[in-house]
Amino acid sequence: MNRSRDLLRELTAAAGVSGFEGEVRRIMRERLAPLAHIELDRLGCIIAQKTGDRENPTVMLAAHMDEIGFMVKAITADGFLRFTPLGGWPEQVLLAQRVIIKGRNGDVPGVIGSKPPHLMDREERKKMVKIKDMFIDVGAKDRKEVDSFGIRPGDPIVPVESWEAMKNEKFIMAKAIDDRAGCGLLIEVCEKLKDNDHPNTLYAVGTVQEEVGTRGAATSVAVIDPDVALVLDVSIATDVPGLKEEVEGKLGQGPTIGLYDSSMIPNIKLRDLCIQTAKEYNIPYQYSIMEGGGTDGGRIHLHGTGVPSLVIGVPVRYIHSHVGIMHLDDYLWARQLLVELIKKLDTETTKNLIK
Repeated sequence: MNRSRDLLRELTAAAGVSGFEGEVRRIMRERLAPLAHIELDRLGCIIAQKTGDRENPTVMLAAHMDEIGFMVKAITADGFLRFTPLGGWPEQVLLAQRVIIKGRNGDVPGVIGSKPPHLMDREERKKMVKIKDMFIDVGAKDRKEVDSFGIRPGDPIVPVESWEAMKNEKFIMAKAIDDRAGCGLLIEVCEKLKDNDHPNTLYAVGTVQEEVGTRGAATSVAVIDPDVALVLDVSIATDVPGLKEEVEGKLGQGPTIGLYDSSMIPNIKLRDLCIQTAKEYNIPYQYSIMEGGGTDGGRIHLHGTGVPSLVIGVPVRYIHSHVGIMHLDDYLWARQLLVELIKKLDTETTKNLIK
């Protein structure tokens, strides 16, 4: 458990907004290189090939390396930064949040600000501040000083690193759990399979630019041309006030098996095999339905003539904000489920997924 916690801490601390995933890729390369043959696609996805006791079928295990963040759009004459989001940010979570600009001379701290509410008229105070009206304050007097800090348009902006074990230490609070939890699972599944037979060739893939359109999923699946795909992502935890109790996704009650999202309906036989495997090994599980969003699976399952695909998730509270909360047991159960499921994906089983 402590090893998993340390891995997650390292992964979530890394800065890796969409299009700038280099720090995360470096960690994944270091962890996966002793376990598999490593290559990169031409967009920057890392692909680790691990052959089991059979070359076929080919199984793609995918998790996205990027986190939501921002990019410097412009620098005002008086030294403030205008920015554009990379990924989906609810505007209500942004103001007064601390960020780091990854400039050419190193990291520069800043804070997201806007016109003070004390100086707004009554109608303005009733409205949510829009991103176009926000700015980042880096403590500069003018545009020239911002340039001396090493900041220019196009630089990535990442939320400040945050990691904390909560009072119940199985609850972890950190930035970028979406989808560094998936990246951690990908690494640990490969480690668990190092000395275990699996009747297939496994391609463990850290994809890029998922948060801005699942772009790395499209390029990496073209390299692999897999027979089956398992997508590792977070799911929306629904155990917070204001949500219907019948919706599943509670922290500490197991990983989620995706039934539907706006980009993909999973292969039904693969879904059922996953459920059967969870029951066989007494692994608690939940279901996930996400009507307003998708994952890399949306691109992967449409590759070529189609790829039987399934999303397995770790429920997380407060995704698409500066900090999320997950439960370590859900992560460990997901790891076990993935290992046992991959060990079942032999030639006959994979062929039967599309009959």
